[in-house]
Amino acid sequence: MTSIDRQAAFSGTREVAPALSIDATRLSDYLSESIADFRGPLTITQFRGGQSNPTYLLETPRRRYVLRRKPPGKLLPSAHAVDREFRIISTLHAQSFPVPQTFVYCADDSVAGTAFYVMSFADGRVFWEPQMPDSNPAERAAVYDCMNSTLARLHCFDPAAIGLSDFGRGENYVARQIERWSKQYRASETETIADMDRLIEWLPHNVPPQSTVRVVHGDYRLDNTVVAPNEPDIIAVLDWELSTLGDPLADFTYHLMQWHMPHSESRAGTGSLVGRDLKALGLPSLSDYVDLYVARTGLDPRPHLPAYFAYNFFRIAAILQGIIGRVRNGTATSEHAPAKAAMIRPLAETAWRFAQEAGAK
Repeated sequence: MTSIDRQAAFSGTREVAPALSIDATRLSDYLSESIADFRGPLTITQFRGGQSNPTYLLETPRRRYVLRRKPPGKLLPSAHAVDREFRIISTLHAQSFPVPQTFVYCADDSVAGTAFYVMSFADGRVFWEPQMPDSNPAERAAVYDCMNSTLARLHCFDPAAIGLSDFGRGENYVARQIERWSKQYRASETETIADMDRLIEWLPHNVPPQSTVRVVHGDYRLDNTVVAPNEPDIIAVLDWELSTLGDPLADFTYHLMQWHMPHSESRAGTGSLVGRDLKALGLPSLSDYVDLYVARTGLDPRPHLPAYFAYNFFRIAAILQGIIGRVRNGTATSEHAPAKAAMIRPLAETAWRFAQEAGAK
């Protein structure tokens, strides 16, 4: 099976999948009462990108909005928390952090089938490939610098100072994440993967020390940002479903995985910088990118990078396994979801290799 053009596969919108349809009249009536200046008629299409919470483009004659909802069906515990996503985006928007403006959260399943929220549409560019193939070296360098500074800024917020002291437990974040994703993996498991079994055993005993508690995004990467149409500036950070209080270095090192991401020949090929000529592309080396973050935050992952990478590659493998579980249960939201299964084993192998680098036998 050949790899895909991620930019073509995940950009734009498509007709809403039948299993995820929303009654446009009912929704329009609700939004007319809930959002100032909302006027129909309303057209609904579904964004191609994204695997977890179905996301829709709402178009009216006056403006465009974005709706994100829980998927229908039986869900894993604590997953798809669109209420938390609404809260974090609303809070960060008040701090002038680059996120969309939020308008309304609705917990009433009768309106759209599941809980949802509506936010503004960020009109810009999404780069689905980390090497930004349609860009140039100067723009790539500037976008990566902005991506680094944006995450650094998030990690410099004092959660209590911005009203998020109760947004998560914060302490012992990585240990709790290992426990959570081990359970989620087991709940969704469809085949035996020896490296995942080894990691579930090794990781709880090899957790990097956490120095501070900060807001963590949980899935920060280039394709979860919107870049301005004509400038190398990030105008919106998207997909806050996994956000909480926790270890900022775990969040940052998750973001670093693209420098080590295994290539996949499946139709779910995950963006990777492995094998790329970074200098020619104008992209920073891993070490230079880490140095920038350390200078901006004073937080340093370098003494524990292998253990952080082992944890993060395990975590994303478990997240993908959850998608495969939804395929099994018939609630997956993307046509590319079944192909994600091909990524789990390479991710587990990469995680175990880093675990061995960190001392695993």
